[in-house]
Amino acid sequence: MVNVIGVRFRRAGKVYFFDPVDQIIEPGCNVIVETARGIEYGEVVIGNRQVEDEKIIQPLKPVIRIATPEDDRIEDNNRRKEKDAFQVCLEKIAKHGLEMKLIDSEYTFDNNKLLFYFTADGRIDFRELVKDLAAVFKTRIELRQIGVRDETKIVGGIGICGRPLCCNTFLSEFDPVSIKMAKEQNLSLNPTKISGVCGRLMCCLKNEQEAYEELNSKLPNVGDMVTTVDQLKGEVQSVSVLKQLVKVIVTVDNDEKEVREYKVEDLTFTPRKKKEKIAIDAELRHLEMLEAKESGSMID
Repeated sequence: MVNVIGVRFRRAGKVYFFDPVDQIIEPGCNVIVETARGIEYGEVVIGNRQVEDEKIIQPLKPVIRIATPEDDRIEDNNRRKEKDAFQVCLEKIAKHGLEMKLIDSEYTFDNNKLLFYFTADGRIDFRELVKDLAAVFKTRIELRQIGVRDETKIVGGIGICGRPLCCNTFLSEFDPVSIKMAKEQNLSLNPTKISGVCGRLMCCLKNEQEAYEELNSKLPNVGDMVTTVDQLKGEVQSVSVLKQLVKVIVTVDNDEKEVREYKVEDLTFTPRKKKEKIAIDAELRHLEMLEAKESGSMID
């Protein structure tokens, strides 16, 4: 086990582990640390904690110091300089006629490097742009192309739910999101309804997937045959996942069909998970039979 603290450099950014060097550092403190980009100023979001060795990327860098008032002043000054750098870079991009969209600018704490983040449809030859920027700012320049998700994470905005975007407020990393998740949650597959501000599938599909998988596992599929609590047999017409209610087409007196709604616990049916297991077991048996036949043919 290793004693570490977790430090974040951007709002909702990834958390990195550092060695507190025998110091007790509380969440909310600011610290100065050395990173691959140089000396950085970050906020402690995880206080002293014991973490398993395999979860640590070695070598573990030590905390240089807890930020002083002078460090805070330098960081504030860097944030102001970034705004000026952003405007200068916009002018230079226009001057060179480059098809790129500037998203953000960022100084390292020691001013050893100035980074510019941008999006573009393809590859951009920005060598002349870098030379111009280096001549203006007298420091190392790095232009980094990012995707639309990262752009939205930096810029922020309001989602269709009316709340600030998850990626800009608390999601530190992007998890893979698939159309299968929308199907599992019985959502419209219209891209405009399941896509976020970035134009990609909404991250909240992943957030809610586990809950929907658990709830769906207790429900029958549409079209399944079930037996109701009043001993009627019928076909599932629709299901309400969150309410755990099932509408069933049952046959009543005089062979008339009627749609009735039942709680899922009032129905008898083969659960979805069991069906999947039966299908997998059948497939495995089929493969075993094929292998046995092939082995027999080889012996003959």
